[in-house]
Amino acid sequence: MARPVDPNAQYRIKPHSYGGNTYASTQPPSIDPETGKKKYRYIHWGKIDKDRRFIPGMQFYLASPEERARLIFPEDWDMSEAEKLTGPRKPERPACERDCQNRLYGDAWLLEQVAEQTGVRQDLEVVFNGNHEIVDDILTLAMFPYLTTFTFNRVARWQRAVKAPSSRALTPAAITRLSQSITEQQRMELLKLRAQRLGKDELCAVDSTSRTAYGDSLADIRWGKNKDRLPLPQTTEVVVYTLSSHMPVYYRTFPGNMPDSRSLRVILTDLEHAGFKDLALITDRGYETLANLEHSIRCGQALVLRAKTGQKEAASAIEELGDFVVRPEGMTIDPRARICHKQVDLDSTVAGKRSDRLKLNLYLDPIRRGLELVELDIALSLQKDALDELLKNGEMLGDAATIRRDFCYYKVRTDPAARMIQSFELNEQKVAKARRRSGFFALITHAVNFDALQAYDAYRLRDEQEKHFQQMKDLMAADRQRNWSEEGKTGRLLILFVSLILSSYVRHIWKSTQLHDLFSSSLEILDEMRPIRLIEHANRAKVITPFVGAQAAICEAFGFAIPAGCAPISTSQWQTRRKRGRPCKKKRLRKIYSTGK
Repeated sequence: MARPVDPNAQYRIKPHSYGGNTYASTQPPSIDPETGKKKYRYIHWGKIDKDRRFIPGMQFYLASPEERARLIFPEDWDMSEAEKLTGPRKPERPACERDCQNRLYGDAWLLEQVAEQTGVRQDLEVVFNGNHEIVDDILTLAMFPYLTTFTFNRVARWQRAVKAPSSRALTPAAITRLSQSITEQQRMELLKLRAQRLGKDELCAVDSTSRTAYGDSLADIRWGKNKDRLPLPQTTEVVVYTLSSHMPVYYRTFPGNMPDSRSLRVILTDLEHAGFKDLALITDRGYETLANLEHSIRCGQALVLRAKTGQKEAASAIEELGDFVVRPEGMTIDPRARICHKQVDLDSTVAGKRSDRLKLNLYLDPIRRGLELVELDIALSLQKDALDELLKNGEMLGDAATIRRDFCYYKVRTDPAARMIQSFELNEQKVAKARRRSGFFALITHAVNFDALQAYDAYRLRDEQEKHFQQMKDLMAADRQRNWSEEGKTGRLLILFVSLILSSYVRHIWKSTQLHDLFSSSLEILDEMRPIRLIEHANRAKVITPFVGAQAAICEAFGFAIPAGCAPISTSQWQTRRKRGRPCKKKRLRKIYSTGK
């Protein structure tokens, strides 16, 4: 009779000696797809020292709590190191495994409180099934480039000087394994949780930026038009930034050669699947196409879209204004913004559905118009002089595309065989259009209750997102894709998304409070908090050095409670505090005479 099969055999931990080390291992069965035979492979969860103490490894760190609970360890093993990983931890006092430490703590403490305030830590714990170690690792990696402007190869060295959320050394190998373990499903779960924290009718800006890449094996690398003007392959990163909560809420990567107009439908589908509702999106001219506008009308998507003045509706509205000197008769001037504005209703029917909330907002900037007219006259003069010189000297020209680009306001007739100019004349119609449209710009709004000035003010908020991209590339060392695998790219983008949430919140608090008068930038806030230290000694309580000066003002602006015993004592408290020792003789006698005691 065969021996009965143990259903828990694949979860029983056994020692396995390999390479001079003893590992705590399991041997789960698997089927070889080629031979169809059952085979067993070792999974190393950590090491066993000579005292039979279990030391967790990377596999144990990255495992979920449910997977750890299924493991069956021998009863005589020392599991104290594994118990430290799953123990509770207060936000202001991270766990420490080393004794007698004196490390910088203030800036990391501040970002930890930001993670709690914005709900990022709570959302990450839900996404990773309560695995506190992975959450601490992600937060540490998200903080590091913002605090140091260095790449991830210095994280382990930085952890020796700074008390970071993660208690284990994040070496390059550990970072690679962590980033490759993050999946697309976890990305979508995080976006769904972030969507639940948004209010109704949030105003969001949609924009993209190009990032060059070092790895040559990524599928999204294409030779697009690099915004940094570098001859390197690139990817396109899209971020949706909420202008009400002042932080990013969505991200996605696209191939480097994909134009913005082709990506809008994918973005809208992702936002719908992630649970984002009633968002009003603000986009630039790169997303403005008739197909995108019709799709937004069909699905009822609220939009504030930058339109080109050469578009049919905008050009017709400009022509209807007639001739003018400073301000057209049909436009209203706003003293605050110093621009003229007008709103026009547009009739549109898409797939039998008529939209009565589609509007064209036309604007005229008189100062900009004067500058553009001057620039137009200068361009006409320079192009004419260049054409006269080429015709006089009989010089050879480039291809037709180059001629159209360099002499855009002239009709140039050439000899195709000799590639020389025969004659040229001014393109009166094109020059007239340029003069007519100088100083004008337009916005198209759909399904939003904005007048022309409200739409203008909303579109101007996109400057926040441009600052957000600048901060990402310059201050956070994220101007390059520093990974070579698709799995690693997914994980690193999630870490970068978390980092952008933390930095955007710090920047918003700096701009909207009295901290803007105390510090010239949001980075100075972190510099001010950095000297605070966490001192740890063996078998003694941890000590945080006092918060002094502007450090207390920073906590007040953010709404964070200063750790117990670290707050500064006010002058009034010192004055009301009774001095030690016997009171002087005069005060004692005065008290006796007044009370009789």
